Amino acid sequence: MEDICKRIVGKIREDAEAISLIKGMEVKREGPCMISSLITEHLGINSCVLMGANIANEIAVEKFSEATVGYRDNREIAEKWVRLFNTSYFMVSAVQDVEGVELCGTLKNIVAIAAGFVDGLEMGNNTKAAIMRIGLREMMAFSKLLFSSVKDSTFFESCGVADVITTCLGGRNWKCAEAFARNGGKRSFDELEAEMLQGQKLQGVSTAKEVYEVLSHRGWLELFPLFTTVHEICIGSLPPTAIVDSGKPTIQRICSL
Repeated sequence: MEDICKRIVGKIREDAEAISLIKGMEVKREGPCMISSLITEHLGINSCVLMGANIANEIAVEKFSEATVGYRDNREIAEKWVRLFNTSYFMVSAVQDVEGVELCGTLKNIVAIAAGFVDGLEMGNNTKAAIMRIGLREMMAFSKLLFSSVKDSTFFESCGVADVITTCLGGRNWKCAEAFARNGGKRSFDELEAEMLQGQKLQGVSTAKEVYEVLSHRGWLELFPLFTTVHEICIGSLPPTAIVDSGKPTIQRICSL
């Protein structure tokens, strides 16, 4: 993202406004940096974010969905983005919490990977619901540790619990993770991405790695057993069954937190 910004420095108006739909973050030595912050830092312009429970192919056929604009200080700019994106089938709301909205859009992909493992192992809806609840809890805790300004209420917007539900039911990360678990982890995520996503990118695996780096560096691994376990399964250190195996750092230990 930094390279993209550097290529357009000096080529945009000083009074331009940006909005980011990118799900992810840059992990630097000094700590994680959100994409919206990188845009502001390199281009010198304000950046809002747009996230939410809206799978692209359903929007394309105009099925109803919602989204959330996250903004910092300027409510007027946020309302302009709302008016720009809002339609009869795409309802947009704004909240003053850029980091919260952006982290929801980023972290929910890790939860979707976990839900995919559960479905690939045919563990049932009860286990999947538990994984989703635990995942949302870790999303909230991680976000608030990184940014004290993050609001609890943000997680009840479209970008929060609604996006977790949608992504865990049928998003690309869930889809590939389900296939990964169904094949016992014997096919790589790179292979599954190339075969199943027709050019789309799998975000949850790389995000799990980025989050793991933050957790490891700050000594937080024990605080986030689901996030930790997902990454370790993705890189082959644990089998997919570790997501529910009581002998591993999994759902039984997670549920006790």
